[in-house]
Amino acid sequence: MGKKRIIQKSQEELIREREKVDAAVSKESKVSFRSLKEGRVYISSSYNNTLMTLTNARGEVLLWKSSGALGFKGAKKATSFAASKVAEAFAEGARKLGIEQISVFIKGIGSGRDSALKSLANKGMDITSIKDITPIPHNGCRPKKSRRV
Repeated sequence: MGKKRIIQKSQEELIREREKVDAAVSKESKVSFRSLKEGRVYISSSYNNTLMTLTNARGEVLLWKSSGALGFKGAKKATSFAASKVAEAFAEGARKLGIEQISVFIKGIGSGRDSALKSLANKGMDITSIKDITPIPHNGCRPKKSRRV
């Protein structure tokens, strides 16, 4: 293996990248649904990305955001900063839909789960319940047979 090159970005490149993310956060989303009072928010946080989905009581998707869709690329998608930006854009879109109360369902073990929830609460969303729906195996499938050499 060769030497790893560390690419350092200049201050101007960092500012341009930050402006691109802020523009994606403030981008208007198309709203074609009637006003609702309650909604369900599903936060799926993996090691690679953070996804947030807003549904009504019947499970029909009204709005979704992800850190990749906001312009984060590569390893930056998995950071807690990216998850908080997703939550900010998400809260703004939910407010446009007229959602006042939300119940949150969190799934996954990524670094964005806590920061996304905190950002939702800081943006003034009325959170009625929080439930962890991370799948946990109860002994799961039978393992492969051991290899004999």
